Amino acid sequence: MTQPRWTHIALPSGDLDASIAFYTSMTPLVVVAMREDADGRNVWLSNPGQWETPFVLVLASFNATRGSQQGIMKPFAHIGIELPTRADVDRAADRARAAGCLHWEPRDMPDPIGYICAVTDPDGNVIEFSHDQRVFATVRELWGPKS
Repeated sequence: MTQPRWTHIALPSGDLDASIAFYTSMTPLVVVAMREDADGRNVWLSNPGQWETPFVLVLASFNATRGSQQGIMKPFAHIGIELPTRADVDRAADRARAAGCLHWEPRDMPDPIGYICAVTDPDGNVIEFSHDQRVFATVRELWGPKS
């Protein structure tokens, strides 16, 4: 490593197994690693195959708070996940609606927000799904190689 980099966000979880099931079924994230020690358990989640510029969501379940809802990202603070199409946002909303965890119905928002919906994880944290928000593309455009 030659420069500092942003690597992860860590959130507490009252029920790690429920959180793992939520994130691996409702988002594109997969389990990268799991660890356990005397204080509790944690899991690292990321996009499959994202090894060049990994970014990890760490969920930690501490023995002292296990079983109690731990959410801290609400009502607006959220984790953002960009999806390729509007239909993908609608499908995410449909899954969340069926699971009883839809936080914001799909809606068009002013530029640069795009088409969004949001869901809540088992701890009440908000996860936003967007299409055409262009966060990833904008950073690449601003900082990537110039043609």
